[in-house]
Amino acid sequence: MLGIVGKPNAGKSTFFMASTGIDVETANYPFTTIDSNRGYAYIREPCPCQELDITCNPQNSRCIDGTRHVPIELLDVAGLVPDAYKGKGLGNEFLDQLRQADALIHVIDSSGSTDQKGNPVEISQHDPTEDIDFLTNEIKMWMLSIIEDKWSSLIRRVEVQKKDLSHEIHDVYTGLGLTLNDIKMSISKLDLNQNKPSNWSEKDRENLIENMRRESKPILIAANKADIAPKENIEKIKETKQKVVPTSASAELALKKASQNKIIDYRPGDTDYKILEPEKLSEKQKKGLEFIKKEVLHKYGGTGVQETIEKSVRDLLNQIVVYPVEDENNYTDKNDNVLPDAILLEKGSTPKDLAYKIHSDIGNNYLYAVNAKTDMRISEEEKLQNGDIIKIVSST
Repeated sequence: MLGIVGKPNAGKSTFFMASTGIDVETANYPFTTIDSNRGYAYIREPCPCQELDITCNPQNSRCIDGTRHVPIELLDVAGLVPDAYKGKGLGNEFLDQLRQADALIHVIDSSGSTDQKGNPVEISQHDPTEDIDFLTNEIKMWMLSIIEDKWSSLIRRVEVQKKDLSHEIHDVYTGLGLTLNDIKMSISKLDLNQNKPSNWSEKDRENLIENMRRESKPILIAANKADIAPKENIEKIKETKQKVVPTSASAELALKKASQNKIIDYRPGDTDYKILEPEKLSEKQKKGLEFIKKEVLHKYGGTGVQETIEKSVRDLLNQIVVYPVEDENNYTDKNDNVLPDAILLEKGSTPKDLAYKIHSDIGNNYLYAVNAKTDMRISEEEKLQNGDIIKIVSST
């Protein structure tokens, strides 16, 4: 799941609507979104039906002209304000919702037309790079506060009872999505005495938490309102060394609505559009579409919304798409649906990982797997590749 985060009035809800097609409340004031919104966006992958020259019948996804559209869940979390981790605004409630997200899309107002709390100001009156630091600090301090309350007892278990530090920290963060490997990787990057955490300073703990946040909640910056942002703002944001995509969620939303009304031919991720019925457009609408073409599509190679979703899945979550089937000869499930499901898996996953993703009983009773493209058995340890078609055989 991808969490959409950021301060109020940065365009998060517009980004959510543009990504999912779900209408949510938007307004020009903080805390428009009180409860989190959920919906599905998608990533695009070449469907194996083209390579195999067959007609597929997707069940959990869609195939459009040979491109498989694989769903990914989005969580639109209400806007955060400075010191949210202390409970300001509705901070603790919002931060707690982030437990559910595997990676974060931080929507910022790259035009600088909203202040730190999300109130409207003149363009470039606020430095958008400050918003990047503010959010990562909020998440870090929130995660730090979780372990600080239990630090004394954790030290006692590690130093007196000789418990394993990584396991003890993992127990503290149960439910946050942190894996044991995330924690071990984070500790290994710091020159700290794992047997004597009582010697760690507060800064040491902060550094550990920040490493853990990067491992468990990686962030991509959607530099929103790029259509009205001064060029120097976009350049300054890119200089932060973050993963950044210049974005105009409002442009994407406008193009999608025009496409749905069959006024233009446009698909998310396209770098241009074609007007189908110019007679239906008013002069104002024509000017609006021309502005989007010039200041968004041609300037940035798209609105950035679809690119943001796909980069988050591929670069932050490091995921691939695999197609499980029951009949490896016809590429079908038990109901004769051809290439029925497209499953997102972390790169490096094995056939057994896929089995558990399908159902825990299939994973528990796993026997072997077959690569349907080669019609050969593959080992339990073999790493699956993007686009693989796999039959899982179990004893159930």
